[in-house]
Amino acid sequence: MAKVAFLGLGVMGAPMARHLATRGGHQVTVYNRTTEKAEAWVAAHGGALGLTPAAAVKGADLVFSCVGNDDDLRHVTLGPAGAFAAMKAGAIFVDHTTASASVARDLYSVATGHGLQFLDAPVSGGQAGAENGVLTVMVGGDAEPYATAEPVIRSYARMIRLLGPSGAGQLTKMVNQICIAGLVEALAEGVHFAKRAGLDVEAVIDTISKGAAQSWQMENRALTMAAGKFDFGFAVDWMRKDLAICLDEADRNGAHLPVTALVDQFYGDVQEAGGRRWDTSSLIARLEKP
Repeated sequence: MAKVAFLGLGVMGAPMARHLATRGGHQVTVYNRTTEKAEAWVAAHGGALGLTPAAAVKGADLVFSCVGNDDDLRHVTLGPAGAFAAMKAGAIFVDHTTASASVARDLYSVATGHGLQFLDAPVSGGQAGAENGVLTVMVGGDAEPYATAEPVIRSYARMIRLLGPSGAGQLTKMVNQICIAGLVEALAEGVHFAKRAGLDVEAVIDTISKGAAQSWQMENRALTMAAGKFDFGFAVDWMRKDLAICLDEADRNGAHLPVTALVDQFYGDVQEAGGRRWDTSSLIARLEKP
């Protein structure tokens, strides 16, 4: 059992922290920007509440975070009452935020200067993966803190791998989002085409999902997509944030992402149509609007 802290109790962070307490049996202290959420989490799962990041991380062996973006991450680590200044020497900070590789590298450098360890460890699997404790975790950083953190992270992960030095986790998450963007658009077009052709969409998906077209998106989103139900997970606003990170990094490294850039524009259309909080399968809505 480790003494851990978890910063950020959104739709991903709250169940991840819960698994640390229940599956892992760890002593968990939580912090959330909205204190009421943290109070509710402690009432439901036990543990302790920290009113600031600094208060939450005192004495912790490992500190986990899952917040919104680069700025949020800098705030909980380096801001007033931030975590880094209060963590004990040698403690490990594991960040599950989907953020830029540059902020990961910056925080790794700052953490090292404080005598701390830092791992960038974004996740894939969505809210359902977090709730069920079956996330995929992509890690960048050093081998020694990874070896310590890995068995603790397994409380909510079915796949975890160290993929390279600081920033490699975030870069791998970018690859993940690039691949998803193209898949979801292709699936939206396929479902849209099947409907226009007068086919039985459920029968079509049941058939082709057994062949080369199969994907997680097809298995989990095709039928809800066909039904126009878009309240199942990762919001369009968050996908656009992630794709902006991908496109910005591509500008730096010279990668060519024409499909990703196009799908990002399509998600912009969905936002303008009022779908900012719809899940990413809502790409079909722009194809089917009158």
